[in-house]
Amino acid sequence: MLSRRRFLGGATGAWLVLGQGGVAAQEGVFLTADEASRQLFPDAAAIAPRVLPATPALQQRIRELLGRPPSLWEESYRITAVTRADAVTGFVVVVEEIGKHRPITFAVGVRSDGKVKDMVVLAYREAYGGEIKDKRFLVQYRDKGLGDILLPYRDIRNISGATLSVQATGRAARKAIAVLRATGDLP
Repeated sequence: MLSRRRFLGGATGAWLVLGQGGVAAQEGVFLTADEASRQLFPDAAAIAPRVLPATPALQQRIRELLGRPPSLWEESYRITAVTRADAVTGFVVVVEEIGKHRPITFAVGVRSDGKVKDMVVLAYREAYGGEIKDKRFLVQYRDKGLGDILLPYRDIRNISGATLSVQATGRAARKAIAVLRATGDLP
């Protein structure tokens, strides 16, 4: 028969060894903004990044386009124009949205027609829900636009235990398109 003291000691030791390793594996910085631009548009001839301050007028325009304020306002937006054959083929916008407790940094590739080409997670700071960085999850945002709802259980498959991170991913995709429209990069 196993005593309570021995059971609790073993369970605590197992949690310290196994539990924290799994938690720490969720968090991390995975790509830089330049690496993300090259990954999202691998056939790009040139990339031209610029940093645009988030003025109150720009924030108001973004809020109007989204129909609500975002969960987090950035101080500035890094927008990278991607060109091929002397024509702009798309943009990469770095945005942040709050997951459960902390911001998640995304790079969203947007085609010149205003639809999401692809997106990647640059930095994830939550203990759970890191599965949102997987390609098999992010692929469902392709060809989505500002008019799409992008909510779990509606047009996005949810990840069990990561609903708030999934919602943040949809908000980030819509926010990136709104930033490009608010700055005049997209019609």
